[in-house]
Amino acid sequence: MPTGVHIRDARQQLFEAAERVLLRDGPSALTSRAVTTEAGVAKGVLHRHFADFDAFLVELIRDRVVRIEHQAAALRASAGTGTVAGNLTEALIDLFDPVAVGIVGLVIFRDELRARLRQNRPAHTFPVATEAMAMIAAYLTDECELGRIAADADVGSLALSLVGGAHLLYADRKGTPPDRAAVGKVVATVIADVVQRRLL
Repeated sequence: MPTGVHIRDARQQLFEAAERVLLRDGPSALTSRAVTTEAGVAKGVLHRHFADFDAFLVELIRDRVVRIEHQAAALRASAGTGTVAGNLTEALIDLFDPVAVGIVGLVIFRDELRARLRQNRPAHTFPVATEAMAMIAAYLTDECELGRIAADADVGSLALSLVGGAHLLYADRKGTPPDRAAVGKVVATVIADVVQRRLL
């Protein structure tokens, strides 16, 4: 393994390698050696950028959270256009890509990682899922204000139901991901009441 060679954007290279290992082999296979081997770099490269492997994983998850924040901005910008069900279906499909599903499994799998994440987060929050629910709730709040769903909609409970229901559809990492119709059916069922009451 060559050493002493400058690696352009080593952090991103390591993140992408970790995502490939996670997708291919699952959370139990994600080790510092597996990541550096996948990235084609010396093991010391990871430790030059991160205090230890759990610190690396924390940053990997934060990188995913930033992506969700960008997605949240796009979803909120869609409020008032298309259909509420269509916008939510697209958002959930984008949200639960294989890497996001793998990261949820990773957090469940590694006790030390959960402990590290909780040092800088409120109690009883779960990375990725928490940001996803905040994204959906903010979008639904915008749709309430625009009159496209009932004004008294409990957006927090709706977001929990939508994210939880979608995650269950995607939870089988080895199985075939659900199709758009399956995700859309969950969305339509969850929001049916607040859409119908808006029309009364």
